[in-house]
Amino acid sequence: MTLKNSIVLITGASSGIGRSCAVKFAEAGARVILAARRKNILEDLARELKSRYGTEALISVLDVRDHAAVERAVDSLAPEWRAVDVLVNNAGLSRGLDKLHEGKREDWEEMIDTNVKGLLYVSRAIIPGMVQRGKGTIINIGSIAGHEVYPRGNVYCATKHAVDALTKGLRMDLIDTPLRVCTVDPGLVETEFSIVRFRGDSERAKAVYQNVKALEPDDVAEAVLFCASRPPHVQIAEIIVFPTAQASAAMVHRKTP
Repeated sequence: MTLKNSIVLITGASSGIGRSCAVKFAEAGARVILAARRKNILEDLARELKSRYGTEALISVLDVRDHAAVERAVDSLAPEWRAVDVLVNNAGLSRGLDKLHEGKREDWEEMIDTNVKGLLYVSRAIIPGMVQRGKGTIINIGSIAGHEVYPRGNVYCATKHAVDALTKGLRMDLIDTPLRVCTVDPGLVETEFSIVRFRGDSERAKAVYQNVKALEPDDVAEAVLFCASRPPHVQIAEIIVFPTAQASAAMVHRKTP
């Protein structure tokens, strides 16, 4: 299915997997709505997409945790941007790596508000229009943490298990429509994820990817593009993507330095 001139909304588009998705869809000829919190980075990305691919890009400075802001952002879309064809629910984060009984409430709330409630808010705002138009693909960025729990990953894993359950439930709810619901669930990907998790501790974040070739954001974005570009009768329900050196959520082979 051609993506040329389709409208793609990507949350968490300012970095990592979201940014790579924006580039891949722009390269395929899509028009992209870039949603994230960092306006200056979104502006730079929009200019880059225009320069490299001639792509129209609309920026939306948005915190998906804010329900009212999500509704305002969607309601304020110009008519030529409202018919979203592809929704990529990518915004997500992890905070801390604590045992549950030692965890911080603010970390839990930030993960739940972003990974679960943010996905719900954006989906609720966008999907009714897709149903009305009889066309649309929803791609949720999950994680291997949505299939397996790893030590000290308790609440983050719980939020990604919720993403998995919501994806399956949504697919059931939309079975009588032409809409498609997909999830792309990566393992170890080298992004800002660990810097965010450890609140800017770059040395601790660097250790996560030490002595192993992790996935790159482009690897995941290519899987997302694959889901979106299948023929209309093909729904890629789930893709799990690992680096070759990973066998499970907690099992990674690291080369001796």
